[in-house]
Amino acid sequence: MMQRMTNSSSSPSLLNDSAKQYAGHDPLTSPASSLFNDFAALSLSQRRKTPNPTASEFIPKGGSTSRLNNVSQSSMSAFSQALFSHPSMGSPATAGLAPGMSLSAGSSPLHSPKITPHTSPAPRRRSHTPNPANYMVPTSASTPVTNAVSQPPSTGQVIQKETVGGTTYFYTDTTPAPLTGMVFPNYHIYPPTAPHVAYMQPKANAPSFFMTDELRQELINRHLITMAQIDQADIPAVPTEVDSYHSLFPLEPLPPPNRIQKTSNFGYITSCYKAVNSKDDLPYCLRRIHGFRLVNTKCMVLVDMWKKIQHSNIVTLREVFTTKAFGEHSLVFAYDFHAGGETMMSRHFNDPSADAYFTKRKWGQHDGPLPRQHAGLLPESLIWAYIVQLSSALRTIHTAGLACRVMDPTKILVTGKTRLRVNCVGVFDVLTFDNSQNNPLALMAQFQQADLISLGKVVLALACNSLSGIQRENLQKAMELVTINYSSDLKNLILYLLTDQNRLRSVNDIMPMIGARFYTQLDAAQMRNDVIEEDLAKEVQNGRLFRLLAKLGTINERPEFQKDPTWSETGDRYLLKLFRDHLFHQVTEAGTPWIDLSHIISCLNKLDAGVPEKISLISRDEKSVLVVTYSDLKRCFENTFQELIAAANGQL
Repeated sequence: MMQRMTNSSSSPSLLNDSAKQYAGHDPLTSPASSLFNDFAALSLSQRRKTPNPTASEFIPKGGSTSRLNNVSQSSMSAFSQALFSHPSMGSPATAGLAPGMSLSAGSSPLHSPKITPHTSPAPRRRSHTPNPANYMVPTSASTPVTNAVSQPPSTGQVIQKETVGGTTYFYTDTTPAPLTGMVFPNYHIYPPTAPHVAYMQPKANAPSFFMTDELRQELINRHLITMAQIDQADIPAVPTEVDSYHSLFPLEPLPPPNRIQKTSNFGYITSCYKAVNSKDDLPYCLRRIHGFRLVNTKCMVLVDMWKKIQHSNIVTLREVFTTKAFGEHSLVFAYDFHAGGETMMSRHFNDPSADAYFTKRKWGQHDGPLPRQHAGLLPESLIWAYIVQLSSALRTIHTAGLACRVMDPTKILVTGKTRLRVNCVGVFDVLTFDNSQNNPLALMAQFQQADLISLGKVVLALACNSLSGIQRENLQKAMELVTINYSSDLKNLILYLLTDQNRLRSVNDIMPMIGARFYTQLDAAQMRNDVIEEDLAKEVQNGRLFRLLAKLGTINERPEFQKDPTWSETGDRYLLKLFRDHLFHQVTEAGTPWIDLSHIISCLNKLDAGVPEKISLISRDEKSVLVVTYSDLKRCFENTFQELIAAANGQL
């Protein structure tokens, strides 16, 4: 039931988390409306950050455990040349694509507390908490009421009365009256699983009140990787601070100090770190280019263009800077950090047995046995899921007038089950920037055509489940393998991407080949979203209940406070002690412990709302029985905790 507490400024505090005060109204026409107020009071207002506009995650049915990124380098040149040569392309021109639109949901407004007037009746504020009656009965709340005494109340309006200091005030309650006979559960806020989720291939022995173990373990692994640190004494080569970043943690094996051979991807020795930005305390991924000195800042025009691209399948570039913190001139690219991500190379192409189809002597010969149908190959639905995501990323990049240039298995991150993100974008634009070019975007059309060829090679390698399939001597075998085991649409897509055309191609050209499979992936993403939302609904109340228990724990059994050893055993604290026993120390008639989670949750919710229901608290010697209401307990609870807070702040 516990919820992880962080030191973030947006995390809820123990000070301002209580539910709304219970308003003891005595309605004249609707005796059940107070129940709606109590029900609405269970919703707590918390400050939220506006979410980034990201697409839903593509689903999944199988998957492997996320692990640290272990990148194995491969030749980038293999992903930049066409395999099936045709006459040269026409005049270079970028395809004009309409940019997509994204919606961002704003934060919900904070709840306004219901304050009882002391001098004159103030108009009752409408609660921002949705009232269940609003969806069931018509209302005329929008009609202003000018004279609530002389005019009869309109439909959905109730005249409330409240006595303050001997004076009775009457005012109009515009909250619509509930339907007759409507009854809500007795403060038990955990409904069963939604039917559209319950019928999604339910797992045996799955917990019903908590999120799935698989999702919980994945989130815990991400948290561990995000908070991982190194011992600076063991790895002195990693500086303690680089520009405004600190707490560097290597995400790849560090190259040896005397290494001379450069990587085949970028032409420079590279290393990758997780670091925390001291400006916003957020983790980022730093890609360091060793021994590179930036002599011209004109390339920053392209960097600024990359910063504006935000897409669910692209690792966003945040900034580029030079530094000498590593002991030499280095160029550092700062990207968003996605914990638990691994490269497509490490997930799909690190199995030595995957190349068996291309090492068998008789494979490809007419008299030799063909490989068993789908033996060791990826399911076609997974390949199409990858195609949809990669083509979506290319479409956004090409629409912005840029080129990806890193469509390579070593630079494509896989997070979760099937979520892809193109990594290291913009690196080639800086490393290969030509100062003599007047227009830095002049060659983007050719680079975009190379992106399509690289995409075709990635798809062909996935279909063969081996990088050997994209080698020229194995092309005939690879295409025969695709023809035998996959649909004609996948074969035609690969042929279209790997063949030079007489005209400039666009990533939109492959949409007819994807066809209705796009809707399959969209449906899978929305089903995945339903499952995650259902798991979130199981945990949505945990933070509030945990903070109630944390407050209760700071009060009960306190050894000494304000030089009074019996502070926690007298007055309001004694009631809270007996309430704690009522929560956790119930026994059956036979004297055995009675453990019921629903009893604990229901009592805590009633305490948080301050309902007028009465409760019997029995002392441990069973000689005293105190009958109090939950509203009395809440008053004791809040006054006692505020006393502790005042003492902690030095106000007592």
